[in-house]
Amino acid sequence: MAACHSVDPAGWRVILDEAQKRVAGRFERAEPRRTAGQFVEGLLSGVERKTCWSLAERAGHADPQAMQRLLRTAVWDADAVRDDVRSWLVEQLGHTDAVLVT
Repeated sequence: MAACHSVDPAGWRVILDEAQKRVAGRFERAEPRRTAGQFVEGLLSGVERKTCWSLAERAGHADPQAMQRLLRTAVWDADAVRDDVRSWLVEQLGHTDAVLVT
C-alpha cells in the first residue's frame, strides 16, 4: 500500500524557502547558497534539459559559471545538506520510513 503526499504548485515557493533555510548554514558564503537554491528550482522546473547552461539561463545568469562553481569548487557539505533535507522531509511527511518520489 502506498500513500501519496502532494503539494499544490503554488505552495512550492514556501516549501523551497523552508528547505533553503534549513540548509543555509551548510554554505560558507551567500553566493553558493543562493546558487544552490536556483539550481534546485531549475531541477524542479519544466526545463527540458537540466544542464548548467539551461539552469543558469533559467536563473537569469549570463553564463553557467556560478552553477559550475557550485558543483566543482564551492565550499559546502553535500552529505550534511542531504541529511538536513532528509530530516526536514521526514518531519513534513510525518514518518521515519517515508520516501520521496518525484
